[in-house]
Amino acid sequence: MKIAPFIALWFTLFVLQVNAAETNYPDLPPHAQVDAALSGHINVLNAETGVRIEQVNQRKWESGNYEFNLRAGSAHRQVVNVDQNLKEWDVALERPLRLINKVMIDSDIGEEVVTRANFALGDARHEAGRTLLHLWFNWQREQMQVTQWQQQVDNLMQQAQTTEKRLKAGDAPRMELSQANAAVAQATVSLHQARMRAELAGNELIRQFPLIVLPSRLEPSEPLPVAENFDYWKQTILNDNHELEMVRSERRIQQMLAQRSRADRVPDPTVGLRYSSEMGGNERVTGVYLTIPISFGVRSANAENAEYQAQIAGNREVAVQRRLEGDIYAAHTQALSSYQIWLQAREAAASIRQNAELVSRAYSLGESSLTETLAARRLALESALAESLTRLDANEARYRLLLDAHQLWASDTEPHGAH
Repeated sequence: MKIAPFIALWFTLFVLQVNAAETNYPDLPPHAQVDAALSGHINVLNAETGVRIEQVNQRKWESGNYEFNLRAGSAHRQVVNVDQNLKEWDVALERPLRLINKVMIDSDIGEEVVTRANFALGDARHEAGRTLLHLWFNWQREQMQVTQWQQQVDNLMQQAQTTEKRLKAGDAPRMELSQANAAVAQATVSLHQARMRAELAGNELIRQFPLIVLPSRLEPSEPLPVAENFDYWKQTILNDNHELEMVRSERRIQQMLAQRSRADRVPDPTVGLRYSSEMGGNERVTGVYLTIPISFGVRSANAENAEYQAQIAGNREVAVQRRLEGDIYAAHTQALSSYQIWLQAREAAASIRQNAELVSRAYSLGESSLTETLAARRLALESALAESLTRLDANEARYRLLLDAHQLWASDTEPHGAH
């Protein structure tokens, strides 16, 4: 059986799937760039270091804080009746022993702190994705304004040329040419300001995410409506939310610490092996001893304190979940409203643009004044800017919802092992 054709077919399908995945979001950076940029973000790198720290702490929890203690002493015995001076010495090796229930609790705590660190890593990556998405659309907004103002400058320059031709033909006063040139100058100033803002926005994006390559030209993407209802997004986002899982893990840790404090009410014994030489070496003593601490309320107070800490962690979990539900509602509502606003802005921009073209044509035929033409062009620019801004707002709101639901920029390296 020949497998080469099947390998070639599989590779072709894989390439098509990758290309389809890239073209699904033409107004976003390539997924490979995003994955590398998020992995290299400083907060994500710190969170990865936090995971390694908690892995070390896990070994500490499993091994415990107790160590072997070596005790040694020397004494001088004087027997008065016989006037003898005898040298004596003793040595002991001892170690506190954790009770078996405490060993099991400590092992669970060590495992849970690593789980919490993994959730913190996932949350750091998610927040970095939010930052990247925000900065990316900020840069798009500024770039879009550069494009719009460049078109406005080009149109006003054509308008000034038309006015100059009419002036030479004796159909327009010189004042109209001055007005047309002044409009070009004002639009040029706005163009330079837009370019400055775009450069600053791009610099901020590259500063935080150096691996993102800003394209020279970015095709606009038409917004898509949010198909699912609020309950779907609420359940999807809450079922796989790193921040919520992180506080839940913290609550479990505090509960286990409270359980550990309750177990500490029964103190751990210290077992030792003792050897001594007495009576100048005439007596050799070997023995085993047991030491048990006797507490007078400190251990009970520590256990009660840990219980309160567990209650605070539980309340914090409730507060985070309530806040997340509010954030999800706001994000879903914004995605729905932004799409409807864009539809209205697109319709208004099309009508105003058509009216500006008619007014401009009428001016070239001598049927309209320059003031009306410039006002129509200004209104057309404002409506075009509003339509472009609402389009970007709608896209960003939808992508933000997808990002929170882990349906955008999902990575194979993203830590889900803690789920």
